Amino acid sequence: MSRRNKKSVPKPKKADPRPQPRLYLVTPPVEDAAAFAPLLADALEAGDVAAVLLRLAPGDERSLINRAKALSGVVQDRNVALLLDGHLDLVARAGADGAHLNGIAEFTEGLPSLRPDRIAGAGHLETRHDAMTVAELGGDYVMFGEPDETGERPAFDAIEDRVSWWAEVFEAPVVGYAASADEVEPLAKAGADFIALGDWIWRDSATVAATVAQAARHMHVPETAA
Repeated sequence: MSRRNKKSVPKPKKADPRPQPRLYLVTPPVEDAAAFAPLLADALEAGDVAAVLLRLAPGDERSLINRAKALSGVVQDRNVALLLDGHLDLVARAGADGAHLNGIAEFTEGLPSLRPDRIAGAGHLETRHDAMTVAELGGDYVMFGEPDETGERPAFDAIEDRVSWWAEVFEAPVVGYAASADEVEPLAKAGADFIALGDWIWRDSATVAATVAQAARHMHVPETAA
């Protein structure tokens, strides 16, 4: 997942086959980076991962930076982008590749501080208009389907519909958030460029790699004739 230099514009349907989607891993809130690093490494080796969204447990500024730096090598040495969930003021000092911004207000306010060198993605976009605004401002991706702070999210049919609409119309990549293994394949078929895997892949430390590998298999979309 790299910085895009061109503005996102509506795109026509193309006969060329769409590239296979890639994985986007969302960490649990990390407090002990040293303990989490081996799990993260296992996950990164298990599939084609484009980016890791690092969520940091609450702490003082220095602790947050140290945690991010402790994991940056695990991620970036594998040519994977490291994004912080918010924490715009820490992105540069932590050596992260960019940030994931929640809601249109946070995105529009935070975008200038990430340009021109860092990735700026957006999630928790309540309306289609908000998502289109992100594209018009040059956002690197939009994410649909992630749960809110209470764990609630739209009905999965609505998420599929939003991903499909975006993939058909816009150039900017779309990330579909899969809340379980069963959602991976439908999101890939809907046209997601990236499939986000969240808390469910980390629940059992002994099976992290196997769970990610299984998800990677499910998101393979067979090519169809034009």
